[in-house]
Formats: sequence, C-alpha cells, structure tokens
Amino acid sequence: MTLSSSAARASAPAEPPGPPGSSGSPDPSGRLAKGLIGTTDLVFFVVAAAAPLTVLAGIAPFAIGVGGASAPAAYLISGALLVLFAAGFTAMSRYVRNAGAFYAYVARGLGRTLGVVTAYVAVVSYNLITPGVAAAFGYFAAGHIEQRTGAHVPWWLLSGACVLVVGVLGWLKVTLSAKVLGVALVLEVLSLLLMEGGVLADRGTAALDPVSFDPSLLTQAGVAGMFVLVIGAFTGFEATAIYAEEVRDPARTVPRATFVAIGFLAVFYALGTWIVMGAYGTDEAVAQARADGGPDLTFRAAERFVGLWLSDTMHVLIIVSAFASALAFHNAAARYLYALGREGLLPRPLGRVSPRTGSPRTGSPGTAVLVQSVFNALVIGLGAVLAVDPYLVVLLWSNSVGVLGIMVMQALAAVAVFAFFRTDRRGMSAFRVVWAPLLAAAGLAVLSVLALFNFDLLTGRTGLVNWLLLVPLPVVAAAGWLVARRIRRTDPERFARLTEVDVERD
Repeated sequence: MTLSSSAARASAPAEPPGPPGSSGSPDPSGRLAKGLIGTTDLVFFVVAAAAPLTVLAGIAPFAIGVGGASAPAAYLISGALLVLFAAGFTAMSRYVRNAGAFYAYVARGLGRTLGVVTAYVAVVSYNLITPGVAAAFGYFAAGHIEQRTGAHVPWWLLSGACVLVVGVLGWLKVTLSAKVLGVALVLEVLSLLLMEGGVLADRGTAALDPVSFDPSLLTQAGVAGMFVLVIGAFTGFEATAIYAEEVRDPARTVPRATFVAIGFLAVFYALGTWIVMGAYGTDEAVAQARADGGPDLTFRAAERFVGLWLSDTMHVLIIVSAFASALAFHNAAARYLYALGREGLLPRPLGRVSPRTGSPRTGSPGTAVLVQSVFNALVIGLGAVLAVDPYLVVLLWSNSVGVLGIMVMQALAAVAVFAFFRTDRRGMSAFRVVWAPLLAAAGLAVLSVLALFNFDLLTGRTGLVNWLLLVPLPVVAAAGWLVARRIRRTDPERFARLTEVDVERD
C-alpha cells in the first residue's frame, strides 16, 4: 500500500529534470525540490506503503482462507501481471514526469478530459487509504498497550497521534520520510526473515509443499476472490511515478525502483505465505486460516519456531508497519493534491511548496499536507464519534474503496501507455510499449471487475453498505468530467496546457 510538488501554474514553461546529483535545494520558482530522492529512497517509499508485515500477518491468512493452498502462486502471478504493467508505465515515465502520475499519464495518452476524471478519482482513492491505515495503527497500538499494561487507551487517540506525526514528517524534507520508512521496512523484513528461517531450520524442505504451485488449484472455488485480496497487497508500488519530479535521474531511478519494488514484494509475499503455510502443514494452515484468518497464524508460527520474543517483537512491528504505510500514502496523497492545485483543478493554494523544504505546503491554511492531515483527522474523528471498529470499519471500508479506485486507474494507465506510443514507439520495443500494456490492461480490468463483484471480501459487508461505499468513485468521476468540459469550453488554451508541466519531449 505507499504510498508526495510545485506551485508552478499550468502555464509555466516546462523545465527539464535536474541532472543526476543535483543539489536538491528547493526551487525558488515554487517547484518541488529536484534531485532529493534516490533509487533506495524510492523503494522505501513504495515497499513501506505496501506494509509487508501487515500483509503477511493480516491479509495473507485471509487470502489462504479464501483461495486455499494456491495463495503463494497467486502472489507470483499478480507480481508478473504488475511487471507487465510496469514495463509500459516506466517507459512513459521517461516522457511524462508529474506528481499527478495517473492523471498525467491518462491525460497524455487518452485525452485531457479522461485525465481530469482520473485525477479526481486518484485524489479520493489515495486520500481514503491514509486515514484507514492510521486507524489500523490505533487499533494495533491500543491492543498492544492493553495486553501489556492493562491500560485502555482509546484507539482514536493513538490514531490521532499517528496523523499528527505523519503530517509533521510530510511537511519536512522528503528525505526524512524516506529514512523513517527505511528503518521501519528493514525491521519488518528482518522479523519475517527470522520467522521463516526458524520454520525452515526446524521443518526443512517439508515446509515447502510444492502443491501450492499446482496449476489445477487455480480453477477451484474462491480463487477469484483470493486474487482480489492478493493484488491489493501490492497497492502503492505505482507511486514511484508520483515522485518523478523529485528524484535524481528520473529516466533510471523510476524504472529501477518500480521493478525492484514489484519483484521484492512478489517474491517476499509468495515465500512468506508459503513458509507460514509450511509451518503448520498445508491442509492445517488452510483450515486454521478459514477458522481464524487473523494475524495469529503468523505470530504463532514465530513463537513456535523462534520464540515468544519474536512474536512479541512482531506485535510491536505491525504497529510500526501501519505507521510507515500511513506516512507513505500521506506523501502520495499530498502530492496528488499539490499536482491538481498547480493545474487549477483544485484550489490553487494546494499547488504551493515550502521555499525552505520543497514540500507541498504553504504557511496559509490551503496546503496539501495540511488538508490531507485534516481529512485524516476528520475520518478518525467520525469513526470515534460513531464508535465503530477501527479495523473492520474505518480501515476496511476506506481502503476497499481506495484500492478499487487505484486498480481501475492502473488499467486506464496501461491503455494510456499503449495509446501514447501507438504511432511512435520512440525507440522502445513493441513488447514494452504495445503488448505488455495491453496484457496488463486486460488483466487489471478483469481484476477490477472481480473486485467489484467480490467487494464484500474487501469490506466484510454486503448489500446496501457496499453500494453506498462505492458511490464516491462514480460521483467524483462525474465531477471531473464536468470540470474538464467546463475548462475546455471556457478556456481552451488552459485546457490544452494541462499536464504540460514537467513533460520531456524527444
């Protein structure tokens, strides 16, 4: 899940990206600071957004329960599909570098009207995910405090603290966020590797049941629903393009970080799920996942094969994981707000940056970071007032809508890549800019439809609740279409300049 821009007007002339190794000082013209983010920083942003520990402890058991033994294979298949998507996505990143990544890609490939529609869907999708993950932070933290001390601390108070700290880090220079995310990610990964090593040391190859990769299992009931859960675990990897204006050597950094992130997540998820299942035996793991489906499946394996200390550590690190994911998605959401403010598709003050840090903020109330933080606080506050479950309601409901919106945008972006290169491949191979985007678009479209028809798996609810949760996406899409039509009718010159900022031509 990760999961961040300049105040230049849409009429400002395009500027080429800073050269590799540029100073990274904030641009006095109001653009995002260039050259601050390297490949490693970018990988930290997107992999931390996906929250590996939260996925393997909280989502993978649910996927096992729904789809059975084939869950490890599903992670590899989903990763392969997203590699196809990334092939075209990163090819286009050489020519379109804009903090409103999906918006800019769709606008340049499929037309500015559809691009504006995508922009509004992106703003809603990314902004919904952040408070949901912050609610998960409060849920995990409150439970851990009560278990250890007996003290009952309201989840919303802890979530509010998370929102505050995330907002402060989002306001500061982006490299600080990268360092925080890097530490969190390394700790998550080490804890999971220790658990996996303990299982393998005890059970050996018996823990690696080849049945998980039997193709015939992919025809069984529940597999479609399992893929909906599995593909959502990669959400956030596409944010590499959101930071394209701030990275060093975008032509190399964005592709490298994207492929590293997808490859790492696919292998890490598949191996981790496979070994967790092997800790119990495949059949027993599936049975326990269907009976429980919670993080205890992973935590019990850590305690049994390594020790109680690792299980206790992982209980703490899942809190860290949720915080890291909230920070990553906050940065991405703030940069979308900034990009649309810069274009005048949202209030202009959102498109200003700090002259000191190069972050998307100003000293006035209308700042992207502040607006995103206030929105997070409002969602958390609403959950507290209504006394709903922070995990089953705030997290699942908000993130389900956000993930579905991002999946639809990924499918559109894949089609946009094909359209962008259709008449001129610009020296790229046909596979990279024709066949890979088309295959990715088809796969993502199928998964988006599956997610829509299996929405109850994501939200835990059925009927009217799900329909009401889905309403925001078509509503904001319609609003985007109306805004685009109005701009095109009243100011055609401005309409023609949309997304022209930070476009590199051959």
